[in-house]
Order: sequence, then C-alpha cells, then structure tokens
Amino acid sequence: MSGTSSEESPVLDGERGRADPSAVEMTTAVDFARQWARLVIGTSYIPMARPELWKFLEERTERLLAVLWAESHDDEGCAQVGADLVRAHVLAPEALRRTVRLLGSELPGLANRLAPDTTVVPGRLNELLASFGAGFERAAQERVLAEQGVIQQAVLNARDAAEEALRSSEERFRAVFTSSALGIAIVGLDGVLQDVNESMTAIFGVPRAELVGRDMLELSDSRWVEVLREADSRLLDESTEQFAVDTKFTAPDERTVWTQVSGALVKDSEGVPEYQVVLYADITDRYLLQEELRRQATHDPLTGLANRTLLGTRMDEALRAVPADRRVGICYLDLDGFKTINDSLGHPIGDDLLREVANRVNALATGRGALTARMGGDEFVVLVPDTDGPAGVIHLVERLLEEIHRPVRIGGHELNASASAGVVEQSVTGLDADHLLREADITLYRAKDEGKAQWAMFDSERNAAARRRFRMSATMPAALDNHEFFVEYLPVRRLSDGGVVALHAAVRWDHPEYGELGAEDFVDLAEETGVIARLGDWLLRQACEHASRWVRELGADAPLVTVDLSERHFRDPDLVSRFKGILAETRLPAEQLRLGVPEAALFDEDNDPVDTVEIVRELGAAFVVRDFGARYTGVRRLRELPATSVRISGEYLKRLSEPEHPDPLDEHLVSSVVSAAHLLGMAVIADGVDTDLQGDRLRAMNVYAAQGQHVGEPVSALEVAEILGAGA
Repeated sequence: MSGTSSEESPVLDGERGRADPSAVEMTTAVDFARQWARLVIGTSYIPMARPELWKFLEERTERLLAVLWAESHDDEGCAQVGADLVRAHVLAPEALRRTVRLLGSELPGLANRLAPDTTVVPGRLNELLASFGAGFERAAQERVLAEQGVIQQAVLNARDAAEEALRSSEERFRAVFTSSALGIAIVGLDGVLQDVNESMTAIFGVPRAELVGRDMLELSDSRWVEVLREADSRLLDESTEQFAVDTKFTAPDERTVWTQVSGALVKDSEGVPEYQVVLYADITDRYLLQEELRRQATHDPLTGLANRTLLGTRMDEALRAVPADRRVGICYLDLDGFKTINDSLGHPIGDDLLREVANRVNALATGRGALTARMGGDEFVVLVPDTDGPAGVIHLVERLLEEIHRPVRIGGHELNASASAGVVEQSVTGLDADHLLREADITLYRAKDEGKAQWAMFDSERNAAARRRFRMSATMPAALDNHEFFVEYLPVRRLSDGGVVALHAAVRWDHPEYGELGAEDFVDLAEETGVIARLGDWLLRQACEHASRWVRELGADAPLVTVDLSERHFRDPDLVSRFKGILAETRLPAEQLRLGVPEAALFDEDNDPVDTVEIVRELGAAFVVRDFGARYTGVRRLRELPATSVRISGEYLKRLSEPEHPDPLDEHLVSSVVSAAHLLGMAVIADGVDTDLQGDRLRAMNVYAAQGQHVGEPVSALEVAEILGAGA
C-alpha cells in the first residue's frame, strides 16, 4: 500500500571491507564489474590480469542483470555464476562476503537505471542471492574434495612406496603431513586417532596430545555423530572407497567449527586394511556465509522478520497439517498514513518506525506461537497456525493494534502510529496459501474503508464484492480499448407537458463477466485508479459526436445534451484543451452542451470559481450543478453557483414517494430550492423520479423537469429520434 523504505547496504571498500565514501553511482555493467574487481582483488590469488578479470566479471554482471529482469527466476544461471567465481579462484570467504554485499546493495539500482521501464519482480533479489550462494557452495565443496583427493593420494603413494624407499617416502609423507593447510589424521580401524598434524590442532583448538588417542567421532557434536559413524562404517566394510561428510564441532572456547571430513582406507601389500587417512577442511566461514544467504532469502533485511517466501512455506505447512479440522488464522496489518511520515520526516525515520512496529508485533505474536512476516512497505502478516476459533485471533489483533498505537520517540519526534487489519480465521480444509492471503488482503482494504485503526473480519459475500471491484478496476483500461463501454441517453422531460428538453448521456459497461453495468458500479473505481480522465473524455467525445449529428439532422429541434463530469476529471489541468479539441473535431456548437458537475468542483480553496468554469462558459457551454442537496447544501449557496440549472439529488426525493404522508421536511427543502432557483433564473431538474406520485408532487412544487423511470427509460443514440417524436 503506502510507503517505501531504504533497505540498501553500503558499497564496500575493496581494501578495508567497509563503506567507501568515494564510491560513485554505477551506470553500466562495466562500472559494476570494475567495482566488483576492486572488492575481490587481494582476498584470493586470482590468476588473471585486471583487464581479463574486468571482462570476466562484466559478463557475469550481465547474466545476473538478465535474471533480475526475467519474468521467472533462473536458478541454474545464478548458480553457474557462483560456480564460475570458484573456478576463477575468487573463492575466499571474504571475497564471497564482499560479492554478496555488492550484489545485494547495488545490483537492483543498476538494473533500474539500465531498464527504468522494467520492474524487478519482488523477492527476485533474494532468490538470486540464494541461488548464487548455492552454486558457489557446491563448486567450493567440489574443489575441496578434489584437493583432499590429491593430498590423500600423496599420503597413500608415500606409504605404498615405503618398502622400496622407506626413508625417502617417510620424508615425503611428513612433508605433506606437516605442511598441509588441511587437518590430517591417521586413524586406526577402531576409529581412534593415532596421529594428527598441526592444522588439526588449529582447526579444533585442541592440543595434539589431547587429540591423539580420542575417537574420531568425538570431533563431531552429537547430532552429526551418526552421520559420520555411518559413513565410516561403509568405508571400513569396503562398501565405498572413500567418504565425505560435513560435521559440526563445538571447540573448548565455545567456537562452532564446521568441517568437511573425507576419509580413505590404507591397505597393505596384500590388500588388508591397516588404517584410515582422514582429512578435515575448515569450512566454517563458508558455512556461516551460506547460512546468511539462506537467511537473506527467507527474511526481511530491514526488520529481520520472515519475508513472503518463508511465510508461504509456513502457511503451506499449516494448511497441510493434521487433523483435517485444524483451523488457521491470518492478521494482515497495514500502517495508517505511513507515507506521510516517510515523506515529511524522511526514510531513516520511516525505517526506524517500521523496525519498532516489527519488534512490537513480533513480541506479541511469538508469545502466542505465531509467525510475523513483513510483506514489504508498511504491510505485515501474522500467521497463527493453530487456532481454537475466531475469538483468539480477534483478541490478538486487538492487542496488536493497541501495541502499535503506543507512542514511540524516534529521532526527536514523538510518533503515534496506527494500523488497520484484515482478519481471516478458517478451517484448513480446502484452503491454499495464496487464496488465504488474498482474502486477508481484501478484508484489510474493507477495514481501511471504515477508517483508521480498524479491523475487519472476513466475510465471504463482502469479499466477493470487493474482488469484483478489484477485477473491474484492473480491467477497465483494457475495456476501453476493447470498446466494451457504450452510451445511453436518459430523456429529461418538462413536468408540465412531457416535452423533451435535454438528453442526459449515461455511460454503460457491457462487461464480459458481469453483464451490463451502470455508471454507479464503476465510476468511483475509475476515479480511484486514475482512469477517470480517459473514460470521461471518451464519454464526452461520444456525446459530442451524437449531438453534432442530431444538430445536422434536426437543426433547431436538436436536443441539448448533458454530460456528467466527475470532480477529479473536471479539475484535470488539461481538460480545457482536450474539451476544445473535441468540440473542434466533432463540429458541435458548444451551446448544445451542458456539463453536469458536482458543486464542490466549481470552486477553489478560496471559494472562488475555478478558471475552467469561466473558460467553458466563454466557449458557450453551460453548467448543471448535479446532486444538489446530496449533502444538504444551504439554499443560499445557489446565488454563488455559476450554472443555468441545478439537478436535485435522487436521495433528496426518496421520501416524496410516500403515498399518504410525504416527508414534510423534504417537501420544504425542495420547495425552498425551487423558489430560490426561480428567483435566480435557474431551472430545477429532479433526478431519479421513479413514480407517478413523485412526479405529481414535484410538478405541484413547480419543478421544471425530471429524469428517471417515471419520465422514460434510457435509449441508445439510434433510438433518440423515436423519443423526440413521441415527446414533441
């Protein structure tokens, strides 16, 4: 909904691994590649000249940009870029860390600058980083295994040659054993460490004397012991020639050590197993970075809450849960007026507010076994995976709204935030995550319509109506292109003799799914979505074309045509120029046209007529103030209206249809408007006159004309001649 936040990480300085204040905005893939090169040079031995490295990274940048722009995520392509870095020797943990920071903070901005008309799919950056990291991890593991294989073979070769050249082979073995960066252990067939090199003591933080004689399984925490035991058993029974597993160990100083362990069996000349050579590669940095990448793929970077991806996973789990009659709850929250805070106080304040709200919501939700996720902007979702019915979820959402509303002081400003919420609580039977979220989102919009700091409960009928409105608003522009709109004309007749004095142009929508819709079904949607100017111009053009034809065919007998404009359309700064163009193209004398405009649209903030009014009147068109009385405007206001007639609202007239006792106040109000209008030389037209009784009473009050079912049904442009003849 409303609001954005600044969630970017700084570009890193290649030498110091921190924000570089001199970094300039990157506008091309070449710029990005050179910054990338500056970050990774010095972290690893990279056997490339700088121009070669620039070209290599430029090509990978272009691949990653293509992934951001694509409609669907290319997991394999991202993983390949990660693997390419390993194969190019850009493989140190610091190189990976700086690369991930650079991609996360700068790649989306570069993508937007290079293709401003292309929208990056939400969540795509997280997918890209996760796939890139997974590809890097797999390639790094393959590289470590290959290196371990080489060292193992060197050890085995040295031992195999012992009988021929015992002294020299022992020296060769010791050279490999002592100089390797990998931990090397000679392990008996019983699993006991017989010898270890210095790298083993460094990796595990345990002196050599304390390592020798221990069971190799003791170098893994309990959760990983069975994995290592099973792998070693397969080696000892010769089901496999070697094994490779990842294990975790907690060092004496409480450090967590992740190692990649690989083992091979050494046999004597007759093929009888003698001992094992087991290699330990310290992969802690890489593992932790990979975990961070996984976290980034499932958590919001600003608040640390779950993101859409993790929420979707947890929702799927909740909906698949047993028993089948289990119930689930969703609270969809949106801050009220967050955009105003962001725009007036700045994004840093807005970001701090989002973090504070996230902490408050999460603290309440977590205590009830719920998951809190940030959906983006100022939207949050609380998933309650197991509920006892609506009451518990309602209590939770009320507490959440109270907690959010507590004052908070940020950057010297005391803020009183509030939120609206949509609540869905249902049985999991037949539900899917997307449907549940859509229903909660629609329910949230209903709450928003009712005012600030409100919550609304899911209602299937009201949500169905809201979904219909959403679909209509989304398809309205295409409907204009597909000619689904058409115009009908309501006759406006004198109440004294039934003569036609004007035709009121009414837009209709021949909707392919919902059938024929009246303006009351969609004009407000056109206003909300910004389509109103295009729709209003289309209606104005159609009415002018028809009116121009009637002038040519009927001359002086051609009817006046009234076209209603919404307030937003009338205040469009380009309306006058478009209006002049339509009159010129259709060759319609402006005197044949009446523009129906809401009273509020005619005046500016100082209560003076807006410039459009005078320009339109100079062209020859006149105004009808429509819906007069809808807000019980005072009769004195008539004196200020720059119009030739007023149209009394149908709501104003409803109670005049009471057969025995019409509402005396409404009778008085209508009579007052008619009397004042006559004094000012203005005609009064009654709108929505549906019964003969209403017509008779309005005629008795000297109302000039009326439109509605009592007067005549709407007709097409081709049928206008018939009603003109009938009313003559």
